[in-house]
Amino acid sequence: MSVTTRFDGVTVTTQANVYFDGKCVSHGIQLADGTRKSVGVILPALLTFNTGAPEVMECVAGSCSVRLKEPDGNPGDWTTYGVGQSFNVPANSSFDIEVVGEPYHYICHFG
Repeated sequence: MSVTTRFDGVTVTTQANVYFDGKCVSHGIQLADGTRKSVGVILPALLTFNTGAPEVMECVAGSCSVRLKEPDGNPGDWTTYGVGQSFNVPANSSFDIEVVGEPYHYICHFG
């Protein structure tokens, strides 16, 4: 998979979304067709995110380990993702993400 490096013709929310005492910072963007995404960075940490809508998390720099919640509610296995890789998170679910060393830069594509 190639890495997304640029979005043209977007509206950017200039106020950042800051989560987990600054360990995750993102900005919302909206494409001309109305598609919503966010671009952000997660600093080294172990965090748990909850989802409302389905999400695809695309890695543009760094790496992370992710543990998705299984349909039965139990945590799944840890999987590592690097540049150019992505993972899918179902709607109304959660995932644990661990970043070690370099920050993890991502694009979140909302479903």
